[in-house]
Amino acid sequence: MAAHAVAAGRLVRPAALLAGLTALLAGSLLLGVGVGAVTIAPGEAIAIILHHLGADTGVRVDPQDDAILWIIRLPRVVLGALVGGALGVAGAALQGIFRNPLADPGLIGVASGASLGAVTAIVLGLTAAVPAGLQLSAFVGGVAASLVVYALARYEGRTETVTLILTGVAVTAIVGAAIGLLLARADDAELRDVVFWSMGSLGSATWPLVGATVPCVAIGVAAACARARELDLMTLGEREAEHLGVNTERTRLVLVLAVALATGAAVAAAGVVAFVGLVVPHLVRLAAGPAHAIVLPGSALAGATLVVLADVVARTVAAPVELPLGVITSLAGGPFFLWLLWRTRRAHGGWG
Repeated sequence: MAAHAVAAGRLVRPAALLAGLTALLAGSLLLGVGVGAVTIAPGEAIAIILHHLGADTGVRVDPQDDAILWIIRLPRVVLGALVGGALGVAGAALQGIFRNPLADPGLIGVASGASLGAVTAIVLGLTAAVPAGLQLSAFVGGVAASLVVYALARYEGRTETVTLILTGVAVTAIVGAAIGLLLARADDAELRDVVFWSMGSLGSATWPLVGATVPCVAIGVAAACARARELDLMTLGEREAEHLGVNTERTRLVLVLAVALATGAAVAAAGVVAFVGLVVPHLVRLAAGPAHAIVLPGSALAGATLVVLADVVARTVAAPVELPLGVITSLAGGPFFLWLLWRTRRAHGGWG
């Protein structure tokens, strides 16, 4: 019966979907490194990348184009792909854990904790005193907030889903109040930095930042994808999953830690990028059905593509002014989510 339900909800074959999303991501990466004040053709872009990887294609490359692509654009699009992939997988995993289509990485306090860490770094001047102080503070804040939420939600060795959600809401509110207190003593320059960071940007992308982000995102995404079967069973209900051999408490802990690690790194690198973790998993489920073995990697690929394309729009649509990345993802994700809500309610009378 479960297999029949999955097949009935599937519009695209899993292999075809993942192959299509991979090709779309590759195209978006080429577009990201090629579009800007200086246009770089796809062939030249590929030649530059291969040259830096040690392969000689024989294609003549302009030194200026080489510097623009390798130093500025390629770290930016790679970081965008990492951020989008992390947020997409985090949203899919949390929606599976909580059996709630409105779940996103902010639900367990990651985004608010990272924001507190970033605001603290900006207001206390750590951004200038410590290398990568903003990113480090944001990452520590995001992971710490998630651990606090999980620890407070535990009772007698167990954590109920509803308690975890409510604890996340309460901790997010407390963290928001702490951010407000910090902002009350910030000057105009610090307030501008906070506002720009809180709306998301890939403008600070460098290879060292990419290198610091890769391990956290890779570990978090891999850990989540490894629990795809457990997530499928947990959507039936915790008691049913336990009867089928799933250690729901351990699975929940692993997934919360994986989400905290990946999302903390993503928010630390790019600020708060809204709607990716909420909308992308729904898109993948519409195309491929609810099986998490497809939804999780599909969400990684689709999230990466969405953020890379949104960043292209953010830095080109009003050039030379760069728009906040989170504004672009919200403009794209908000209307889509309203349509999805209307479509689901019309079909089923609600989310059920």
